[in-house]
Amino acid sequence: MDGNGRWAEGHGLERVKGHCEGARAVRDTVETAARMGIPYLTLYAFSVANWSRPRTEVDTLMRLLVDFAKRERMDLRQNGIRVQVAGHVEDLPPVTRLAVRELISSTRNGDRLTLTLALSYGGRRDIVDAARALVAKVRAGELDPRAIDEGAFRAELTTHALPDVDLLIRTGGESRISDFLLFEAAYAELLFLPVMWPEFRPEHLVAAVECYMGKERRFGLTSEQVRSQDQDRARANGRVLRPVVGY
Repeated sequence: MDGNGRWAEGHGLERVKGHCEGARAVRDTVETAARMGIPYLTLYAFSVANWSRPRTEVDTLMRLLVDFAKRERMDLRQNGIRVQVAGHVEDLPPVTRLAVRELISSTRNGDRLTLTLALSYGGRRDIVDAARALVAKVRAGELDPRAIDEGAFRAELTTHALPDVDLLIRTGGESRISDFLLFEAAYAELLFLPVMWPEFRPEHLVAAVECYMGKERRFGLTSEQVRSQDQDRARANGRVLRPVVGY
């Protein structure tokens, strides 16, 4: 969710005002994703690198996170939205950490959409920590090194409860993923938008999903193999697929 600070500066405001406006875009995006039937939505709320930002800006972000956790908790729970965290909650200030944990506990029974907040998160850190955890298990005799595969590695990531990323959207006009879900986004469709995060509207998300739905997801296969698999799945479900033109 990039561009809060630049949006504010472009409007002659302090950077922290951009984060406040960005909070509205978060609410709109979560509501839109739920209406669209998207089962998983992950928001890069605060990266490991963000701790290096000016203290006033970091404090504002932590306060906004507390406000979000308290203000939205009831609506999220009533709308069946379960909140969880990727990253390291223990890095957060005590007040913020408590508010986030209460939000997670309050929404734990949600089954409509899983909203994951990436907090004090970094893809490289997550990968390194997972490797260390596996090494510790091997040294303790709890794990045979020959049993280490993608599944074993994934189980040690803070995103272990999430599926792979299908669609990764970055606002702000930058064409990089900045240490976000490096392992999980191996086959993700990447979409970089020129709009700043406070300008992100429901129609942007709808258009992004429509664009994604028009993609052929091959995962290393040929187009013919993909279509054959789709036909097999359709027949197994008692449906007949018509040939799709225009990949």
